[in-house]
Amino acid sequence: MFTPRTIAKKFVAREQGEGAGARVHRSIGTTRLRNLDPFLMLDEFNVGLPGGFPDHPHRGFETVTYVLPTSKGHMCHEDFLGNKGELRPGDLQWMTPGKGIMHAEMPKSEVPAHGLQLWINLPSKSRMVEPKYQEISRDTVPHAFNEDKSIEAIVFAGEVFGKRGPIETAAPVTYVHFMLQAGAKLEYPIPESHHVFVYAVSGTGKCVEHSIEPHEAFVTCQAGDGILPWTDENDKLEV
Repeated sequence: MFTPRTIAKKFVAREQGEGAGARVHRSIGTTRLRNLDPFLMLDEFNVGLPGGFPDHPHRGFETVTYVLPTSKGHMCHEDFLGNKGELRPGDLQWMTPGKGIMHAEMPKSEVPAHGLQLWINLPSKSRMVEPKYQEISRDTVPHAFNEDKSIEAIVFAGEVFGKRGPIETAAPVTYVHFMLQAGAKLEYPIPESHHVFVYAVSGTGKCVEHSIEPHEAFVTCQAGDGILPWTDENDKLEV
């Protein structure tokens, strides 16, 4: 019998300014949740030019930038080492700054790019490594489904429904975009030692006894087999 984890904390992400003229909804990295080891910050952004995130440094933690598949715009990035590229809808960049890097992330145009950026603390042994990138395109990332196809999972790191994500992580981390159709129920097992953070991107649903709406985030207790979000017959949910 699957015993779901209960919800330890639930809150709405705080909207605030970031970068140059950009607005974000920040969940991890606020007074409500300073951090959740190894996660340091999570922002949901929806920004078009002239706003963006011009030259800024990173060191000692990883940054994960995911442009959501439904985004109308996309992001461009470049750094002081000469690396540059574009992140289109559905693409993800997993950057390990290691001993340090200076880079910029800007929308391609005035059309807003909608996505998420997560900061993950590096183990002490990895904080002085050479900077590196892992970039996964929408066309190559594994998509996994439950038996009745009511749940789709885009798997960047970790394993879901028998599909393993391509990202090599410095510490054990699972990063998955779940999409639940109406009337779906997800039983996702998680090791008891892992901290769990869930962020609602769109739609509505429930998890244990709590409702879930866009910009809401929750942290689970450690006890239990995993998470159990579900949707009613008229709902869809992306987390």
